[in-house]
Amino acid sequence: MSRYLLDTNIVIFMISGELDNISPDVAAILGDYDNELNTNSIVILELLQLYRNKKVSTKKYHTVEDFLKAVEDVFYIKILPFSREHLATLSKLQIAARHKDPFDHAIIAHAITEKLTLISSDRQFENYTGQHLDFMYNRR
Repeated sequence: MSRYLLDTNIVIFMISGELDNISPDVAAILGDYDNELNTNSIVILELLQLYRNKKVSTKKYHTVEDFLKAVEDVFYIKILPFSREHLATLSKLQIAARHKDPFDHAIIAHAITEKLTLISSDRQFENYTGQHLDFMYNRR
């Protein structure tokens, strides 16, 4: 069994049915029921904000509650809390030049702390592999 942390964009692609934005390599991971799929409370915070601001929508899930429930009950993605231990890793993280997104930094710290492979379509995460981030790029 392999353990993964899904970035916001991957969760959005799954819930909105935008499967053409998921590479075959990543689709194989997501479709393998032996893998443990996780996201964290920071990603959920971002998702809820995007949903409320109508920057992301789905045809199937019409309320914030439906959207959130689908993450766990339809897609079997476990939502992990962001803790003090993750903050400690975040405080030591060397931030890459021109990468200013504090949500991304928290997601990276979480993946490093929990030794989870982070899956994202954001190439910025590659800048952190030298800091023990196990990263898989989703080529769209």
